[in-house]
Amino acid sequence: MSQLLIRADDLGYSKGVNYGIYESVKNGIINNVGVMINMPATKHGLDLLQGMDIDLGLHTNICAGRPLSDPQEIRSITDENGFFKASKVYRNAKADFVDLNEAIKEIEAQYQRFLKVVGRKPDYFEAHAIYSANFLKALEIVATKYDAALLPFNFDLDPVTFKSKTTIVTFMDSMKPNYDPLQTFKRALDYSKNCPENTVPMMVCHPGYLDQDIMTHSSLTIPRTQEVAFVCDPQTKAIVAQEKVKLVRYHELS
Repeated sequence: MSQLLIRADDLGYSKGVNYGIYESVKNGIINNVGVMINMPATKHGLDLLQGMDIDLGLHTNICAGRPLSDPQEIRSITDENGFFKASKVYRNAKADFVDLNEAIKEIEAQYQRFLKVVGRKPDYFEAHAIYSANFLKALEIVATKYDAALLPFNFDLDPVTFKSKTTIVTFMDSMKPNYDPLQTFKRALDYSKNCPENTVPMMVCHPGYLDQDIMTHSSLTIPRTQEVAFVCDPQTKAIVAQEKVKLVRYHELS
């Protein structure tokens, strides 16, 4: 039996994204969801998913919305209005401007908010959208402190070790031109048939519907709607059934 992990990122980004993720869980093949715990629409998204048998991860965010910490105490990652600096600021920076201790402070605040709101530890713990060596180091420090299941991240999508025994290989093409989620899914599935022992291919999705918040603040738009359609498509479900694919959840990995 092939194993494939499929994840939906960005719960809480906007109500449109929340509705798309809800559809993807209720009528699709998504069973792992990453939560942006600091966003105004987070409670709305969690309420939609209430009672659903899924894994929830902390999709740690320092580039969208307002921080949970006092902005004056984390000045390296916030702007003059108290919002996080946008992802394009990180992409255009010539050096890593993230202060390690400030990142730790905000990550801890988000971790504690997740525990309070969700009522349990995250099934996985990782980063949203941006690359910063200090941000990723801060994630490692907080994960070690709380024995959290950290999923490492790099923009090259190299294989990473999750927990102690599992290697995860990422398939994520939503930012590329002419994106077709079915083709990405098929590549991940082909890989799963011959991958080494204890290796799991992971397809990262960002399903959602488009609303004004997404159109104003996110560079990822149409692929979100494509992915809702893909994960709910009877053809996709038929492939999963015919190929006897086990849709893995993070808590099952070791």
